Amino acid sequence: MTGILGGAFDPPHIGHVALADAAQRELGLERVVVVVVADPGHKDAHAPAETRLELARLAFEEREVILDHHARTVDMLREQQWDDPVFLIGADEYRDFPNWKEPETVLELARLGVAARPGFPRSEPEPDRVLYFDLEPVRVSSREIRALAARGEPIDGLVPPAVAEAIARLGLYRG
Repeated sequence: MTGILGGAFDPPHIGHVALADAAQRELGLERVVVVVVADPGHKDAHAPAETRLELARLAFEEREVILDHHARTVDMLREQQWDDPVFLIGADEYRDFPNWKEPETVLELARLGVAARPGFPRSEPEPDRVLYFDLEPVRVSSREIRALAARGEPIDGLVPPAVAEAIARLGLYRG
């Protein structure tokens, strides 16, 4: 099985890394491919795609990291030839999954790996297509990190050290 972790990664943080690690361990994934969405259709990206790709490669140093030019998951899954794909998402994203573009097709093309935090109800509308794995909540968001960086405040402990160094070196998220 191949895990696919997609997102804007603007910037990638320790929560993203924890999700990839937990999914690989708990679901027995052979590998996790990190997919940086060049132009996310559902939100604005603050850093250029190539910069976010560089940051993701620093954050996920031992994993394959690629850039994807599809704004929607279903379009990426249609084009890529993954080996038994499991698309990894958090519990909050799973709640919004019915609102994604063609959610039924997403479930035909890949199973969902849902990071369930304590207390998250595990309803399974498609039991063979939805896999749950446990993930202790990591209280961090890319929005929070961008705000801290914009104010010149430290982001140590919220992002991997190499990502913090790159954000400082490149002057990212400053005004």
